[in-house]
Amino acid sequence: MEQSRDKLQLRLMWERIRNGDEAAYFDLYAQLYPELVRFGIRSFGDADLASEATDNVFLSIWERRANLERVEQVQSYLISILKRKLIRLTERRQKLSKALQAAIDQDEWTEMSYEEFIIRVQSDEIVQFKLKQALSKLTFRQKQIVQLKFFEGLTYEQIAEKTDMTVKTCYNTLYDALKIMRKEFYDF
Repeated sequence: MEQSRDKLQLRLMWERIRNGDEAAYFDLYAQLYPELVRFGIRSFGDADLASEATDNVFLSIWERRANLERVEQVQSYLISILKRKLIRLTERRQKLSKALQAAIDQDEWTEMSYEEFIIRVQSDEIVQFKLKQALSKLTFRQKQIVQLKFFEGLTYEQIAEKTDMTVKTCYNTLYDALKIMRKEFYDF
């Protein structure tokens, strides 16, 4: 009897969240967060990963609250979302680890900037799709600078010469482009 009352309470909270009720969101968070983190730890054996994935689940709920579907089994639904988040975060960590190891093996990591390292990690289809999405949000000039820097390997001086820009402008343009791209990859 109590279990069905809890399920009804969760469904009601979910509906209130769909209508933008912030208090219901925090109530749901307080009620399910510890259990979801425990599930993540039991499933993947990593407390930091479980916490990060659970945070991502709750952030995405609030960000998409207006487009949420009706859900009968809220807890089961959130566990399913959490599993997918955990898998994606684990895959991303593995890709970063492999790329870092490859860079260390090639003794390039000391010369490689953070941006170059991230671009090198972009190898599978999903990441390539995300990269294309991020690139589509850049201006023509930003795309040109990213292309010249990361895909053609030019220095800032060479880019400036090729584009009739100052070195500082090239650097600032690339910095702005990378900010936009990082934002696109944040939820990935």
